Amino acid sequence: QVQVVESGGGLVQEGGSLRLSCAASGYTYGSRCLGWFRQAPGKEREAVATIDSDGSTMYADSVKGRFTISRDNAKNTLYLQMDSLKPEDTAMYYCVAGTTIGCPPLGGLSDLGYWGQGTQVTVSS
Repeated sequence: QVQVVESGGGLVQEGGSLRLSCAASGYTYGSRCLGWFRQAPGKEREAVATIDSDGSTMYADSVKGRFTISRDNAKNTLYLQMDSLKPEDTAMYYCVAGTTIGCPPLGGLSDLGYWGQGTQVTVSS
């Protein structure tokens, strides 16, 4: 059974930084696509970033230049470094451990992987 667990969320002031982590058990990161999604209250779920096994990445326009997705296959861990945080980044952040080899277009991973329970990120102004 695959279990995905996110951590690292919290409350931070505008302009601050947070690093989210995602660990998966019963699953091997290996050559799979991994990603982060988020959902704010009253808003639709949004794809934030994905990373392929070769390290190639995709980002939502809203986070480009501020967020960095990375992976450590040896530790079976996915990261999301979030800098220059804005109040509009406030959301529940979810990790997706993909079942695909190779990443689909941003957003396409939502139906192709295992989801965690999420970690809350709150950015105060």
